[in-house]
Amino acid sequence: MAAARIRMLIATLWVGSLWTIGYIVAPTLFASLEDKMLAGSIAGKLFRIEAWVTVVCAVVLIALLRAKEEGASKAGKQAVWIALAMLACTLVGYFGLQPFMAALKEAAVGGVMEPDARSRFGLLHGIASVFYLIQSILGGLLVWKLR
Repeated sequence: MAAARIRMLIATLWVGSLWTIGYIVAPTLFASLEDKMLAGSIAGKLFRIEAWVTVVCAVVLIALLRAKEEGASKAGKQAVWIALAMLACTLVGYFGLQPFMAALKEAAVGGVMEPDARSRFGLLHGIASVFYLIQSILGGLLVWKLR
């Protein structure tokens, strides 16, 4: 019983932080701050923290699910696969794409990107956003499976 509550607590922390940063905090930064570069810088730092929250929560949750007999149940196996898919979304969307986006921003002259670089940045940002959306949907499914 306590193990199930701990797993639910970890999943809730993980998914809640994912949704809060991605769909409340980051949009609020861009809507509130006139300096979009500053908003992007702050959002980037928050997404970096969220990426590490994902890694830690995924590893701990998967270990807890695999350590108990609940991990052998259908719902337990599904929860493990969902957590792995969520982790993969972060590995590709943040750790895979973000370095390329950062390089494009660093190459900007005086904070202004060339049109080709802006286009590539937009494409990479769009792909990363799709991974974040998929991870967010999977997070809801994970919490549902663990209930």
